[in-house]
Amino acid sequence: MRGVQATAGKTLSSPDATEVTGGQAAPAASVPAGPCQVRRGRIWLVLGIAVLVLAADIISKALVTANIGLGDVIHVAGDALELTQVRNGGAAFNIGGTSMTIVFTLIAAGVIGYILRTARNLRSAGWAVALGLLLGGATGNLLDRIFRAPGPFRGDVVDWIGVVPRYWPVFNLADSAICCGGVLIAILAMRGIRFDGTRMARTDA
Repeated sequence: MRGVQATAGKTLSSPDATEVTGGQAAPAASVPAGPCQVRRGRIWLVLGIAVLVLAADIISKALVTANIGLGDVIHVAGDALELTQVRNGGAAFNIGGTSMTIVFTLIAAGVIGYILRTARNLRSAGWAVALGLLLGGATGNLLDRIFRAPGPFRGDVVDWIGVVPRYWPVFNLADSAICCGGVLIAILAMRGIRFDGTRMARTDA
């Protein structure tokens, strides 16, 4: 009896970390995710976004090459939006000439390798989204470089979206993802957000 009275009204701990007070069970405090769990989650976010971008790019290019002839134009919204099929031997938005195709291929491969290596240290969701967009877009265009004519690692990229084409080069979904990723990186840099999710301390002049 004396031992039972000594424990009355005190908090007992159970193996499942549930606190018992006054005969009622209270949920244990949630344990925050560790650094390894956060990094693992960010890596999956990078890869998930990259896979979505890559799948959309591959499917859209397959539909375009199967249904739109090379050089044909389908007006969707007058001269403001057109669907077409053009082959691009340069960089995104047809920057550069066909003589630089293999150079752009090597650059794309290097970017992909750098992103995959950098993703291991990520803890920022914003940077994970940005790198996922860059990874998916770079991979989409790299596959064209490798597998399309005129030859391996010299292939032309399929471009098919014309937005005000008289003033803006034709592009594809991979190009769009690369540009969106670049804009997001610029925003993160201006806000001082690092890869690990921390912010750079501002110094007053």
